[in-house]
Amino acid sequence: MSEKTENPTDQAAPAQPDASAAPPATESERLAALEAEVTELRDKWLRAEAEMQNLRARARREAEEARLYAVQKFARDVVETAENLRRGLDSLPAAEDGEPELLAKLRNGFEGVERGFVAVLERHGVQKVEAQGKPFDPELHQAMAEQPAPEGVEPGTVIQAWTPAWTLHGRLLKPAMVVVAGK
Repeated sequence: MSEKTENPTDQAAPAQPDASAAPPATESERLAALEAEVTELRDKWLRAEAEMQNLRARARREAEEARLYAVQKFARDVVETAENLRRGLDSLPAAEDGEPELLAKLRNGFEGVERGFVAVLERHGVQKVEAQGKPFDPELHQAMAEQPAPEGVEPGTVIQAWTPAWTLHGRLLKPAMVVVAGK
């Protein structure tokens, strides 16, 4: 059998009355204490309400961004197709008088398809941003090469664009591959 020994440090100290917890002596002091408590609770409630409004706004904004940019990977792949269509059109010989009618019809048909395709992309927030002749913008352009500036062209200007830049609702989807005029 084991005996329990009481340790004097295990015993709880007798409760000391808290001077701040003492009830107010007069009715006016009690009323002032209640008003202070109401003010404090109202402040806490207003802060909690503001925090909830911020949380709702943040959630709404994040949901909207998720909706807008959920198709980003798909849009990037579709943009590749648009660029390939343009490369195919650029590989056709230039239009000439007396060229075979079939070639002219094919060129016109493919150009119509490209216009329609780019219009569909634009309706869904995908924008093509041409770079040729514009100042180099690292937010939109990826410099692939630098060449001496031709006469009349400011250094830092895009003198050749291999591909355009593409954006999705204003956010960069794919940078333009460009050649920049140097000094």
